[in-house]
Amino acid sequence: MMNRSHVEAALAAALATGGDFSELFFQDCVENNLSMTDGRIENAVTGRLCGAGIRVYKGLGSVYAYTNDTSYNGLMACARKAAQAVGEGACERQVRLGGSVAANISPVQKIPMYVPGARKAEILRAASAAAKSVSPEIRQVRVGMLDWDSSVTIANSDGLCVSDRRVYSRLLCSAVAANETENQTGAVNPGRQMGFELFETLVDPEECGRTAAKQAVTMLHADACPAGRMPVVIDGGFGGVIFHEACGHSLEATSVAFGNSEFAGKLGQQIASPVVTAIDDGTMPGEWGSLNVDDEGTPATRLVLIEKGILKNYMVDRLNGRRMGMAPTGSARRQDYTFAPTSRMRNTFIAPGEDDEAEIIATCGDGLYAKEMGGGSVNPVTGEFNFSVREGYLIRDGKIDRPVRGASLVGRGAEILPKIDRVGRKMWMAQGMCGSQSGSIPTNVGQPMIRVTDIIVGGR
Repeated sequence: MMNRSHVEAALAAALATGGDFSELFFQDCVENNLSMTDGRIENAVTGRLCGAGIRVYKGLGSVYAYTNDTSYNGLMACARKAAQAVGEGACERQVRLGGSVAANISPVQKIPMYVPGARKAEILRAASAAAKSVSPEIRQVRVGMLDWDSSVTIANSDGLCVSDRRVYSRLLCSAVAANETENQTGAVNPGRQMGFELFETLVDPEECGRTAAKQAVTMLHADACPAGRMPVVIDGGFGGVIFHEACGHSLEATSVAFGNSEFAGKLGQQIASPVVTAIDDGTMPGEWGSLNVDDEGTPATRLVLIEKGILKNYMVDRLNGRRMGMAPTGSARRQDYTFAPTSRMRNTFIAPGEDDEAEIIATCGDGLYAKEMGGGSVNPVTGEFNFSVREGYLIRDGKIDRPVRGASLVGRGAEILPKIDRVGRKMWMAQGMCGSQSGSIPTNVGQPMIRVTDIIVGGR
């Protein structure tokens, strides 16, 4: 924990050259990483990250400095450097802090740090063995367990001082299937804002291993995907990565505040099909992207981004909120204390609709069923995206025909949203790490099964 008087002095020192707002973010984080290849432990690493960052605003400008010396002298030196970068001047300010601990919406039963390594290795061996048992074509299995326990304190010159604790756990499973000429990979990577109880209550490690292996074997025997324009059915869970990348980033104030978004200035306008409602929710207990407070100390919110096709909200942090004349939405996030925060997604998903999933496929005609999406890239300014399909199947005359590989989806977010004509009833989410200006952060993506009437499919 930080000494209150030291924090007050540092916040005041940061304003000494005329800044109008200062903020301190302190973090003490312990991370564990245990990984295994083909049943043998490969890495067992524990690390600690501890330090503080100080940010100063002057109008619409800001300066961020950080240090791993959190003594009084270290904080004051960091604050003075930030103040010097703001400009010249003389201003005496006093800062008096309140104090609170954020209400925890994600209680933890078993702190992962205190679970013996042998028990974690047992979980990983079970997942690895399950994957290997699927087929003799499984040539390699890699599994891992990540957990981190981060305590933060956020204070600012308005008097805010709030402390929070965040505990995350994740299982990583990947399997490689191979024959004489090629190989294919399957992966399953569940995670939650929970302790080790995740692996004893919600996540079945053996089932994760089998699922990853089955995906790899299926794609090993798949035909090449034909290319062209066609309707595409995208399944739930990680299928939501398309909305996250192609549309979500363009709704962050990080882009919108500077006009670097295809959706800038379009609040209240129809940007999607009326069947589309999209939400960014930081208040879902235990979820991978949830927050008690964001990294500026603002309480988490449930934010409706698009309601029945109408753009309702952007995701806004404090600084970009100044630029836009809008209040923060609890969306400010950062990887760690070495990054200044900016607006980021949390748990972002398309809400459940009213369509029967079987009917969505049955009325599709000929097209592509993207059961599992892979990685991709997007330009938030234009919304142009390109995503791989990790597991795909051709649809022929309204029936799932055969697996295909090498498929990719190409388009623009603003063009795809109006073409979503079906949204299924069951929504689920999947976990990822999202990279942007403020580093890599845990986010959930999700949706029900959806159908896009027309999209470019890359293949052969």
